[in-house]
Amino acid sequence: MARLDRYMLSQLLLLFGFFALVLVALFWINRAVVLFDRLIGDGQSALVFLEFTALGLPKLITTVLPIATFAGAVYVTNRMASESELTVLQSTGSSPWRLARPVLIYGLCVAAMMSVLSHFLVPMAQAELTQRENEISQNVTASLLREGQFLHPTQNVTFYTRVIDSSGVLRDVFLSDRRNPAEGVIYTAAEAYLVRNGAGTTLIMVDGLAQRLNKSDTRLATAKFRDFSFDISALVNQSTDGSQTASNLISPRLMADWDVVSTLTGDAKGVIAEELHARFAQPLFCIIAALVGYATLLVGGFSRFGVWREIAIAFALLIAIDGMRGALVDTVREDASRWPLLYLPSLVGGMMVVAMLWHVANPSWLNNMRRRRAAP
Repeated sequence: MARLDRYMLSQLLLLFGFFALVLVALFWINRAVVLFDRLIGDGQSALVFLEFTALGLPKLITTVLPIATFAGAVYVTNRMASESELTVLQSTGSSPWRLARPVLIYGLCVAAMMSVLSHFLVPMAQAELTQRENEISQNVTASLLREGQFLHPTQNVTFYTRVIDSSGVLRDVFLSDRRNPAEGVIYTAAEAYLVRNGAGTTLIMVDGLAQRLNKSDTRLATAKFRDFSFDISALVNQSTDGSQTASNLISPRLMADWDVVSTLTGDAKGVIAEELHARFAQPLFCIIAALVGYATLLVGGFSRFGVWREIAIAFALLIAIDGMRGALVDTVREDASRWPLLYLPSLVGGMMVVAMLWHVANPSWLNNMRRRRAAP
């Protein structure tokens, strides 16, 4: 690369790294607060929180990369324009097309990062995250063994134990089962034990009382028991392994026969097509984000009032392009043969960039058109 390309590329990558780090930190803090409250509140350790945070980072980074790419291109272009570096380069014969080359290389570098993330790291992390969530959701200890709190392991079920001994005995247990619309049952017991029974889990209650309320005639029936077993397997989320979905498979596996992939994941062909081609469209969007930020500020030129208007226009264009991409998702999911539509936003963005750069390279074309119209 020429010295100019290396200079601009180093500035772009430096600012890109700064904006990416700041945005990832902001998004991560916002997500970590919710995740910390959910996991620690469910009785999980700090190591589980760190594991979930690490597995969620690849997907978070893919969300941040286009924004950081755009911000880096806008900042560097604005700085070079305000310090008259672009003016000097253009006066020496460097055309807007020539100056766009390092921006294009910058976009390609970010696109390469996005490709590795979207095709491999994100699906692998999401698959592992889904598996760990299923394991935790099936953990009865995390769901029920919390003393002094009224817990709701599932809808219309309330569980409470006053204290848990060091030996694992639950003291003063309360269990309200309102899943049957016709009747409600309340169990209270002095002691209780959790017993594994193969794949299921049973709650053994000792020295207790069962109160059954018939809602049709509002009749209450009570029965004392010395010991009573209650199957609580249904109270724990026994969802199957959800890692075999289109979003959790790496791209080489999605490129196989879609009938086989559909049978494996249970997803329709349209969902598989959208997932696969969206992973190719995302890196292209990063390239467009960099070029849109550069070209829009170049069109605005130098102004003593700053370039806030051009930045706002560039950001609005980026939102419009991304909104177009989001609007086409359902269309592709309905019909897998429409997958080329996912590349339409990048094509439209590329045409905008070409038009803006051509306008900067040929600034007199508007005046020439006006003269032709004014000529008799």
